[in-house]
Amino acid sequence: MSAAASNPVAVVNSTLRAAQAPSGALVMGGDYRGLALVRSFGRLGIPVYVIKQEEQRLAGASRYACQTLFYPHWSDERGVDFLLETGAKHGMNGWLLLPTSDESVILVASHHRRLSEQFQLSAPPWETLRWAVDKRLMHRLAERVGVDHPKTYYPRSRQDIASLDLHFPVILKPALRGQFNRLTADKAWRVDDLQTLVARYEEACVLLSSEMLMIQEIIPGGGETQFSYAAICLEGRPLASLVARRSRQIPMDFGRASTFVETVDDPGIADPCVRLLQAMCYTGIVEIEFKRDPRTGQFKLLDINPRVWGWYSLCQRAGVDFSYLLWLLYQRQPIPEARARTGVRWMRMSTDVMTSLREIWHGRMSIRDYLGSLRGPKESAIFASDDPWPGLLELPLLLYLVGIRVLRRKGI
Repeated sequence: MSAAASNPVAVVNSTLRAAQAPSGALVMGGDYRGLALVRSFGRLGIPVYVIKQEEQRLAGASRYACQTLFYPHWSDERGVDFLLETGAKHGMNGWLLLPTSDESVILVASHHRRLSEQFQLSAPPWETLRWAVDKRLMHRLAERVGVDHPKTYYPRSRQDIASLDLHFPVILKPALRGQFNRLTADKAWRVDDLQTLVARYEEACVLLSSEMLMIQEIIPGGGETQFSYAAICLEGRPLASLVARRSRQIPMDFGRASTFVETVDDPGIADPCVRLLQAMCYTGIVEIEFKRDPRTGQFKLLDINPRVWGWYSLCQRAGVDFSYLLWLLYQRQPIPEARARTGVRWMRMSTDVMTSLREIWHGRMSIRDYLGSLRGPKESAIFASDDPWPGLLELPLLLYLVGIRVLRRKGI
């Protein structure tokens, strides 16, 4: 159920008032998250450019993408120079800049002042963003405002691990996903005993410094326990929102991406989310992930994503068009009330099939339940009747990427 603002916003904060109203959108990513943005802004008649990385081709294949550019990664300040040069070359003064990944949103937030001279920025400055992307700060904030989160430890050495009161299995994960490596790509490593934990910790220390590593309890339960709160906010106040259950993801236990999502009535996560957003004084779009602990019934905070999320295209079908509302916000226009419909579903078929087959094989889902979830209309993550090319390209592109990764592993 949506928690829209009771009084539509007529004015915005001083930062937005001072900036030029945007006339176009620049999307920093060419994957399916970028595709969702390209389509939603393009359908509004707003010019959209895409910057893709490596093998990302879906967003650039959209009929709504005016032009596709390339930049390899967002890991250093050279990306800022590229963005500013691109903006100047293509006359993008005041355009809305939209990061789609952890790396790109950290880059924009870290260089907020420089980039704001050219663009309107959908990401807040680092002083705000750090509370969302750094798990250490996120947990500190959650404790301050009374929001539950999984029991978490921050060892500084392998000797520290032996002194912890751990109940296996646990997960080893990065506190910050600002750089790409095996651990950040996997999101987390499950560990079932102390000996394996020490070995994996030492492996992780080669990839990240020890202060960037955390050990966390695993909250039991499947997709029925995974929820998200998505919102657009102004200075910590949600203007429109919806709640969804992330029924399936890949990998299933602590997935990198959702594969099947459904809007639901607010099961109790709106209030803690509002407390977090108010404490950060957050402006922009955001997705906050929770898992309901079946042992206690408590919702526990997992992640705050201060950027476009994977199932973003579901929201428009459910009645909360975040792209339209974001555009109005940066145009300094009133935000109309929006109310989400429940039971609206979203699926990424190519990854959901594999997830579901694994769940059926391990006895965690029945074939009947899976087939039942396929009934009725759904929003596709990739295919759209008014924009068919990305959907037609997805399977060949997926097979190509799998082949490339196999060859790389063999050293070819």
